[in-house]
Amino acid sequence: MAAGHPTRSMRPRKEPQPLVIPRSAAEEQRLKLERLMRNPDKTVPIPEKLNEWAPRPPPEFVRDVMGSSAGAGSGEFHVYRHLRRREYQRQDFMDAMAEKQKLDEEYQKKLEKNKMVAEEQTAKRRRKRQKLKEKKLLTKKSKVEPKSENAAADSDHSSIRQTSEEEDGEASEEEEKDDAQEPSFVMGR
Repeated sequence: MAAGHPTRSMRPRKEPQPLVIPRSAAEEQRLKLERLMRNPDKTVPIPEKLNEWAPRPPPEFVRDVMGSSAGAGSGEFHVYRHLRRREYQRQDFMDAMAEKQKLDEEYQKKLEKNKMVAEEQTAKRRRKRQKLKEKKLLTKKSKVEPKSENAAADSDHSSIRQTSEEEDGEASEEEEKDDAQEPSFVMGR
């Protein structure tokens, strides 16, 4: 059984790695990263998220039921204690799940409420932008209109413009009051 035996495959020997003892957590992490990066093509096992603990379901058929004519033996107390502990664990688990579900529902309701408030604010600001845009268009059109029209038409346009500006001013004051009453952020409630 010499070195040239046909059944044994000849693999190149790996160089022995020096033993490095990490002195800190950072050095240990660096060593782990170096070991991973030696072979970047190798897949890295990422552990799955552990399932939540759930109590064992109650048995479908109980074999050791005591009859009504017999008294409890000395070993029955431990059986009873174990069953009682398991039942309390099951009830605690069900209470915790109900509480978690309640908190999830409250959180979803809060998210919906915040979303609605944000949409209302956005719509309000959109209306305000539209009014300003229309106002700018009216002022541009009034500047572009020729001055050669009769004086009566000019006075009618100017009076209409003044009343619309007064209405816009009143509306913007009301909106400023609304903005001052409500905070501009949504998530802080």
